[in-house]
Amino acid sequence: MKVLFVCLGNICRSPAAEGVFRTLAGGAHEIDSAGTSDWHVGEPPYGPMQAAAGARGIDLSPLRARQFEAGDFTRFDLIIGMDAANIAAIERLRPDGAATPVRLFTDYAQGRGSEVPDPYYTRDFDGALDLIEACAEGLLRDLGA
Repeated sequence: MKVLFVCLGNICRSPAAEGVFRTLAGGAHEIDSAGTSDWHVGEPPYGPMQAAAGARGIDLSPLRARQFEAGDFTRFDLIIGMDAANIAAIERLRPDGAATPVRLFTDYAQGRGSEVPDPYYTRDFDGALDLIEACAEGLLRDLGA
């Protein structure tokens, strides 16, 4: 299964989701992340998110931000957005006939809220990681791994 995680800038939530899911899945899936904006293309994940993930044994340092593009609908089997605004931005780029499912990450962790709050603004990197881990565990169960 090829899974793409998407947030706004691809420097906090989606690279963290990529790192967490990669760690949990143990190589069973092809995983990537992207942002709906082009603000940080080529940049590493945000320092405080790297530090918070690193404290949990998850190394985000090799990752670099990239922008989501319409071609991702053909490259991935599942696209996951961190919030409703990300989902809307993703769907605006959906090519005619593309059937790739787009889901909200929190759909995989019922009762944990309707979105993954952006820690770039909330400054709650550990709280975001707690939610990302719960969602990633639910996604892994859903995929039958």
